[in-house]
Amino acid sequence: MAEFDGRGALVTGGASGIGAATARRLASDGAIVVVLDRNVDGAASVAAEIGGIAIACDVADSDAVTAAFAQATALVDGLDLVVNNAGVGDLRPMHLLDDKTFRRVVDVNFSGVFYTMRAAIPHLLERGGGVIVNVASLSGLGPTRNEAVYSAAKAATIALTKSGALEYGPAIRVNCVAPGFVATPLTALFQAEPETFEPIRRSTPLQRMGTAAEIAEIIAFLCSERSSFITGQTIVADGGNSLPQSGTDPTLAALWERFSG
Repeated sequence: MAEFDGRGALVTGGASGIGAATARRLASDGAIVVVLDRNVDGAASVAAEIGGIAIACDVADSDAVTAAFAQATALVDGLDLVVNNAGVGDLRPMHLLDDKTFRRVVDVNFSGVFYTMRAAIPHLLERGGGVIVNVASLSGLGPTRNEAVYSAAKAATIALTKSGALEYGPAIRVNCVAPGFVATPLTALFQAEPETFEPIRRSTPLQRMGTAAEIAEIIAFLCSERSSFITGQTIVADGGNSLPQSGTDPTLAALWERFSG
């Protein structure tokens, strides 16, 4: 019997990137997956591929999330696993961020997580329990330049994860994944211009960007009974990118090369 046989799952931002990889991974182990995304065609394509269900929804819209969740629970006859993956980025200094962009980044990356959790929790409690996995970012643990609001929204998602785990255990486990640089639409610039990623690659112990499938494996683990004693945690998956101390590590590496040669 497959690990998720008979279990319903909902993945936000499921039309591409980590969301699509997660939908495929959960479906491969028997889950019936609802692919939720504002990209209607993308969601439909992924759902058709995995035998799932596509629902069009912008997670920044509270009423739309509530309606989509009601639709999903009716179509799947109950959800057990909820993955909050939808996200958007913006790269500019803080003082150049207009109100509309500010609101969009916060509403998708944080408010959408809250709206989905709020819709999911009563249903999961009624079913006797379930699992929520939120996708944050390494930027939520340490700010990245020119991504102040994105970093703050992801930090808020990490805090919300901990609150959810505290308030709804033991029935519901709530965990978080914080990816580093992963090949998704959000890192399209680095993929299109590899030379821009080269300094980051050199300073990353695993010497490469991650893949959406690798993050999906972590999410599947957190959704499974293999992680049954884990809740309120943020799993960092960054290839070791956050380990080197900026400035210090390159200097020490250069000194070692100088004196060891």
